Amino acid sequence: MLRVLAGEVLQPPPIWIMRQAGRYLPEYRKLRSKAGSFLDLCLTPELATEVTLQPVGRFDFDAAILFSDILMIPYALGQDLAFVEGQGPVLGSLRDVDELDLDGVRANLTPVLETVRLVRSRLPQEKALIGFCGAPWTVATYMIAGRGTADQLPARRMAIEAPARLQALIHVLVEASSRYLLGQIEAGADVVKIFDSWAGVLDDEGFERWAVAPVRAIVERVKAAAPHVPVIAFPKGAGARLIDYAEKTGVDAVAIDWTMPMRLARDMIAAPVTLQGNLDPLRVVAGGAALDEGVDAILQAMDGFPHIFNLGHGITPDTPIVNVERLVARVRGRR
Repeated sequence: MLRVLAGEVLQPPPIWIMRQAGRYLPEYRKLRSKAGSFLDLCLTPELATEVTLQPVGRFDFDAAILFSDILMIPYALGQDLAFVEGQGPVLGSLRDVDELDLDGVRANLTPVLETVRLVRSRLPQEKALIGFCGAPWTVATYMIAGRGTADQLPARRMAIEAPARLQALIHVLVEASSRYLLGQIEAGADVVKIFDSWAGVLDDEGFERWAVAPVRAIVERVKAAAPHVPVIAFPKGAGARLIDYAEKTGVDAVAIDWTMPMRLARDMIAAPVTLQGNLDPLRVVAGGAALDEGVDAILQAMDGFPHIFNLGHGITPDTPIVNVERLVARVRGRR
């Protein structure tokens, strides 16, 4: 994976999948019940390490990604956080931005950094370890609304009606996220990824200010301290704005969602940026010919270009294990 992120073309390409440690795995469900709560699982290094390594052991993926959540940053800043069964994340009311505990971020996330250290010590050296955070805009949308909404309207309204307040929050999140990623790198992460799951709801002006600029600021901070560590970003729903995103943020790789044709993304985004993606997760649920055709189309589109095979979003809980096995075999040519 690191070779491809440096611009090398490999056949077959390296493969890992977003949310690869999750509810579709029976071994994950067993540990999840043992932990007591999702938050406890994220904050218990031994259990989080085991969960992180489970899919690598089962499928021989080329990378492990830290088992955690993008909302660990609000938690570390002092905002109340709970993961409610059937509802997802629920956050407490957002306090004044000045009351957020930026100086306590690293200390409050010590268990997560310990997980990174444990995973790197137990992961085969030829496998990459991916650390991550949520992009400031996406994390802010949850902090403002207190939960996920259909189109993150509360944050979008703030962006238009009270941009100075949102800018103050984004500034805190840029600083907190940069410190968090650098902490993961110090603990052993080989690659870091920034997830901007709600970038696609922004208009053009908002996309530049709230999606591009904060990620560029994080990349600058990370590269200043760890220039050798590649940064991947996933601006879901960016569409045609991917070209500006790749150029202006300074990332080493861009993850593509399944709504963007891979060939078009390849033609839009110039080297040396590596592309990652972008199989529709539903094809892995369906399996059979639908899965094979989707895999083959992506491999054909990216033939001769640096590419990391992945899904266009996270794997879903109803995905059959046998279909993931078929996916890996298809990518690696064992059909």
